[in-house]
Amino acid sequence: MASTKKLLRQAHSHFSSKDYDKALFLYSQVISKHPTNIEYQLYCIFCDIGYENDEKAQSLHDYFILAKDDNFDEAVKYVQDIIKAYDGDNEKMMGLLKDISNTNVESLNAIEYNDFMELVKDRGSFKEAYQDIMFSTKVAITTKEDLIDFIGKLIENNFNKTAYSYLDGFNQYFAYDDELTALYDKLEQNEKLKRK
Repeated sequence: MASTKKLLRQAHSHFSSKDYDKALFLYSQVISKHPTNIEYQLYCIFCDIGYENDEKAQSLHDYFILAKDDNFDEAVKYVQDIIKAYDGDNEKMMGLLKDISNTNVESLNAIEYNDFMELVKDRGSFKEAYQDIMFSTKVAITTKEDLIDFIGKLIENNFNKTAYSYLDGFNQYFAYDDELTALYDKLEQNEKLKRK
């Protein structure tokens, strides 16, 4: 039987692709191995929400994946509050999701991708704009399209180490994604050219 880590990676990948049936099936397999694990139970609930509302499910999933490493108990409680709100009070749910995105940007000392691209326009080049912020600020990525665009630009401007760390950081969610795999290939070619 596949390892928990592998099952989770596959489940996260299906979840990100909004294939909730397959994701739920894989998360259920993980739960059968770890029946009392609250984290794995939450993933099944996210799938359940996904059947009704993609955006809310994806936001919750992304938030939890990022927040659980900083403070697991707090992340669980926050998500449970949102799920309770989701069951009843739609306005409360939207308010909490907005808080999540604001909290992520503030706590990480991050700049949202759109704001960063404005900075690129002002500076006249991606390279200069990124050099201005690279040691003090993170770029908060909230969509897959922005992630692909940002990593592509990092590679074009020879920020290879940073590109690798973004790719590795998101790889657990998009493990089988063709666009991310293509970026890995592009990075490797870039590294080979630099060594010549």
